[in-house]
Amino acid sequence: MARSEYEELRTAFTAAVSHELRTPLARLLALLESAELPGADREALLRKARAEVEEMTELVDDILFLSALESEREVVSLSSTRAAPILQVAVEERRDRAERAGIRLELRIEDETLLVPLRARMLRTVVENLLENAIRYAGEGATCVLSLQGEDDSVVLEVSDDGTGVPEEDASRLFERFFRSDRARTTRGSGLGLAIVKHVVEAAGGRVEARGAPGRGLDVRLRLPG
Repeated sequence: MARSEYEELRTAFTAAVSHELRTPLARLLALLESAELPGADREALLRKARAEVEEMTELVDDILFLSALESEREVVSLSSTRAAPILQVAVEERRDRAERAGIRLELRIEDETLLVPLRARMLRTVVENLLENAIRYAGEGATCVLSLQGEDDSVVLEVSDDGTGVPEEDASRLFERFFRSDRARTTRGSGLGLAIVKHVVEAAGGRVEARGAPGRGLDVRLRLPG
């Protein structure tokens, strides 16, 4: 990448980060100002303020993680990892939260011996981001299926749901940093989860794609070397 292109990318990224932080900071300031008013429910306002701080912390953590990946300080493809146990733990850890959101989680593993060319931490990051994305955006009443199977010389990991879906023209853009479809703009989240997924998968020699349509859910499919 030419230096001018790098500088342009860096400038755009910095502007996007500033924009994304400005909203929770403004909400936090409004909450603190409200807490100073006579008769304010300070306990409730402080709970909301804590939630805003947690959102900003998540955003900063994701920014730092993505920055480390892009500067190659984080080794992605260091060894092979058996995928099944990590998928099982990720689903169980999110089952309660999914139920609260009205989402049903299913896990389908074709072969529990399948290995992927990722460090365990990297695979965990990928799976957790995919599940979090589905829980946030699929919509109440949806079923989300996490599946793992061997296909030719590859391992295919897929997260699909039958929920709200996204416009077809937005599907290919879901992996862009800070991109949000219409529904996602009304919910919380750093906007970096799927960008991190794409970077990790491609660094390991794999491919990632998303397919979706309004009212027909979203399918995110990863193909990694076997």
